[in-house]
Amino acid sequence: MCQKTVVFVDSGKGGLPYFDFFRARNPGVNAVYAADTEHFPYGKRTKAELAAILIHFTEMLYRQYSPALIALVCNTASVSTLDELRAAFPKITFVGTVPAVKPAIANSATGVVGVIGTERTIDDPYINVIAASSRKCCRIERLAAPELVEFVEHRLETATGRERAEMVRPYIQRLRAKNADGVVLGCTHFLLLKNDFIDAGAPDMRIYDSVEGVTKRIERLLSA
Repeated sequence: MCQKTVVFVDSGKGGLPYFDFFRARNPGVNAVYAADTEHFPYGKRTKAELAAILIHFTEMLYRQYSPALIALVCNTASVSTLDELRAAFPKITFVGTVPAVKPAIANSATGVVGVIGTERTIDDPYINVIAASSRKCCRIERLAAPELVEFVEHRLETATGRERAEMVRPYIQRLRAKNADGVVLGCTHFLLLKNDFIDAGAPDMRIYDSVEGVTKRIERLLSA
């Protein structure tokens, strides 16, 4: 794989699982993680605000790193600003992160799938577009969890296992009550709680994320 700089962008630490997974598979690629903590959290901002913020941030990254590819390892930024960023920076390849709704639908036996994310991601019609592209009919239950994003960003490192479990459990309970058998982690921050979601959802609910899919997409583009 040729030497090209890949920059992973998120508003905080949520994209680190994507960054770490990519680096483990591609140790020879120059990869940089850029957290836009000045504007954390992204989830409460309008699409216009996010576009302006990320265009400015990308300008800074381009001057510093001249990246061949930027991975938006943030569901909110991806569903809200990918078109604007691609138009503003035609020389840069952008890879977005979208909720893993399609595999959750494909594997659902109950016909109900839950998506947990930020307000901006949950409200975005793109989730319906993804669901509609599936050959299987499924009901999507959406849950916004801004307090969970804050927990991961500011409290995760000092939280006990019990505290993590208590933060996750109410979302699993609400989706289980809706008969969901798949839960899509629609915010990259939530991957840092993935094992807690798996424990809370066992044995009847499966947890989905897009780490491997995003990584493989980046690898294909770098090899082209």
